Amino acid sequence: MGTGFWASKVLLAAVEFDLFTLLAERSPLTAGQLKQKLNLHCSDRNMYDFLDALAGFGFLSRQGILETATYANTTDTDLFLDLKKPTYVGGMLKMLNDRLYGFWGTLEEGLRTGKPQNEARHGGNLFDNIYQSPEQLENFVNAMSSIQVGAFMAFAEKFDFSKYKTLTDAGGCSGLLSILVARHQPHMSCVNMDLPGVTAIAEKTILKAGLSDRVKAVSGDFFNDAFPAADMVVMGNILHDWDEEQKIGLMRSAYAALPEGGVFVAIENVIDEDRKANVFGLLMSLNMLIETGTGFDYTMADFDRWARQVGFGSTSLLHLVGPTSAAIAMK
Repeated sequence: MGTGFWASKVLLAAVEFDLFTLLAERSPLTAGQLKQKLNLHCSDRNMYDFLDALAGFGFLSRQGILETATYANTTDTDLFLDLKKPTYVGGMLKMLNDRLYGFWGTLEEGLRTGKPQNEARHGGNLFDNIYQSPEQLENFVNAMSSIQVGAFMAFAEKFDFSKYKTLTDAGGCSGLLSILVARHQPHMSCVNMDLPGVTAIAEKTILKAGLSDRVKAVSGDFFNDAFPAADMVVMGNILHDWDEEQKIGLMRSAYAALPEGGVFVAIENVIDEDRKANVFGLLMSLNMLIETGTGFDYTMADFDRWARQVGFGSTSLLHLVGPTSAAIAMK
C-alpha cells in the first residue's frame, strides 16, 4: 500500500504521454522507437523498466525482451486509453495526474485543518477556481465524464424508466447522463442543467450525439434556481461535494421539481453500512476533503434519513457498476 503511488504514477505518466494513443496508431514499437517518438531522454534501461512495468500490470503486451522487445496495446487499453476513440476514459486519469496527485500529497494537512488542499487552499472554492479558465474547465468536464460513463451507462440500461417520460439532470456537466438515457430509452426527454460555461460545452456534446430533439441544455445555479420540472431528477456525483445541510437543500429542490410519483436519483459511490467493503467510496469521501473541505460520501442509511426529512416516501438502492450505485427516493 505504501508504494502504491509508484504503480499509479507509472500509469498516469503513460496516459500523460498519450502512449496508448501512439500505439493505437502504430504498433508494435520497440522501446527505442517509443522513446524517440515520445521525446524522452532517459536511459534505455529506464525505458525498459517503464514499459515492462506497464506490461506487468497488463496495460501493454510485449513480444521479446529488452532491446528485442516490441510493445502494443492490450484490448482494454486500446479501447479505453486511446484518446481518439469515443470510449476513452483517460480524462479522469489526466486530472488525477495534473491536479489530484499533488493535492493528495498534503492529505495530512487536510485532516489537521479540515480545509481543502486544491486550488481553493488560499481562498474561494474548487468550482470558482476551475471555471476561471476555459481550458481547465474543459479538462474538468472531460474528467467527470470519463469517471462516470460506466455508471451512467449501467443506469440507462438497468433502471426501470417505463413509468417516466421526462428527466432533469441537475449539475449534469457535459450532458453525458441525459445522452445515454435518451439513447437507451427512446421515450425519454431530458434536460441538462448546469452553470453557463458548462452549458456551452454540453450543447456541443448533445449536438454531436445527434440528440438535440430530446436532450436540452439549460443554464442554472442549482443552489439559487428552481430545477426544471420533470418526472425524474438525477444528480451524478453531486451530493457528495457538499455538507449535510447543503445536501438536504439540494434534495428539497429536487422534491419541489417532481410530481407525485416522481423519483429522485443520486448516483454516487454509496458506502456500505459496515464501512469496510466499498473502500473506494471511503477514498472518494476523503477526496471531497481535498476538493471541498466539507463534502463527503455517505451510506444508504444517511440518504434514507435525508430523503424522509425532505418528505420522500420509500427509498431503495440499485447497484450499477464497481463501487457505484443509484440511491433512489420516491415522492
